[in-house]
Amino acid sequence: MIDAVPVKDAPAGQADASFAEITARRRGRIRRYLFQHPRAMDAVVVACYLLLVTPAAVEAVRDGVWPVVVLLVLAAAALVFRRSHPVHVVAVVAVLELGVALLHPWGSSVSAGLWFALYAVAEARSRRFALACLVAATAPLVFLYFLLAVGPLDGRLPDMGVNTPENFQLITSIAAAVSITLSNVIATGLGVSVRQRREHEHEIAAWAARAARLGSVTERNRIAREMHDVVAHSLTVMVSLADGAAVVVKKNPARAAEVLGELSRTGRTALADMRRVLGVLRDDAGPGQAPREPLAGGDSLGKLLEGFRTAGLPLHYTHTGPSLPDDAAFQLTVYRIVQESLTNVLRYGRSLGRVDVAIARTGPTVSIDVVDDGKGTVDSGGSAAAARQSRGSVGTGRGLAGMLERARIYAGTVEAGPIADHGWRVHAVLHWNGDNGSKGT
Repeated sequence: MIDAVPVKDAPAGQADASFAEITARRRGRIRRYLFQHPRAMDAVVVACYLLLVTPAAVEAVRDGVWPVVVLLVLAAAALVFRRSHPVHVVAVVAVLELGVALLHPWGSSVSAGLWFALYAVAEARSRRFALACLVAATAPLVFLYFLLAVGPLDGRLPDMGVNTPENFQLITSIAAAVSITLSNVIATGLGVSVRQRREHEHEIAAWAARAARLGSVTERNRIAREMHDVVAHSLTVMVSLADGAAVVVKKNPARAAEVLGELSRTGRTALADMRRVLGVLRDDAGPGQAPREPLAGGDSLGKLLEGFRTAGLPLHYTHTGPSLPDDAAFQLTVYRIVQESLTNVLRYGRSLGRVDVAIARTGPTVSIDVVDDGKGTVDSGGSAAAARQSRGSVGTGRGLAGMLERARIYAGTVEAGPIADHGWRVHAVLHWNGDNGSKGT
């Protein structure tokens, strides 16, 4: 019986039904009921066996061989335990069937009990063990009919009221031995087949669980990356805006009001982004919740740049070539790379004279460059780049790792490092194959 494989921390949007439920739906109503109620299945097996051996029991009673009926009833009782003790049941039924064959060799249902017992062993144990049980249970019956054929045992056929050929008992004995062997082989083969199918289903269920766990890890990493981008950017910009407002509030109240307005807008945007990112963790999000789709990059990129200008960056932006693809995920990748790069400039840059953001598209290739001059006072014995690296060491390293992860989705690369004696440069290259890049700007 296949148990449901629990999948913890499954990613959002996972199908409601487990693999076990999907497998169960493939069965019919009767099979599903018997599969879920093994005791009922045991009762069906015993009933089928009794139905098969009823003609043999009637023949034995008619011939005055009453012990055969007792042996058949004992075999039926043993089959009740075939699920919990399959090997013991095979041994018991094999002995009982041999006794039936000795007492009434020409019964119409010899070895019927072995069919169910061998099937249970093949279903529960390995193929090699099942074949060993098949040989051990079948060989005594075959040997018995061999003795009946060659004559050491009486082997007297019942009187059928017609003349029989001289070698009729030999032919009948061979036919009985062959039929017993073939029926037992078929029963064992069915059990082996069922076991292999269930093992295959278990393997698929385990694979599905591993895939779900992998998807969960991927989703957590994506959420962590998004949260880093949202929180790091928003807090950095808000701190810069608050500091700027505190400086100019007395000298230029109008400018301070503008800065405070930008501070409020940045905070609201950050909250909306956080609700959107964390919304994937909730299954009961209502229609009023923040949308879960990726943030579009077109107009949002312009608002992002304007926010950094308000925060005090001397920002210059250029775009060459066709416009960015309409794909929201691709635009979000460009947006996040620019956002992370400018956040680092705002956080670590000192006495900046110019910050250039350049996006260029040539066919399927999109390149992103964020360069600052990094002019300012440097510590003795070091350059501005060295000072930038020293100041950057206070970060967690998630920013560059996040940019690399995003770029790799589009077979891209990201390089970051100092330029000359002053400044810092982030260069990213993405590859988009969704269209031919012929859209106008």
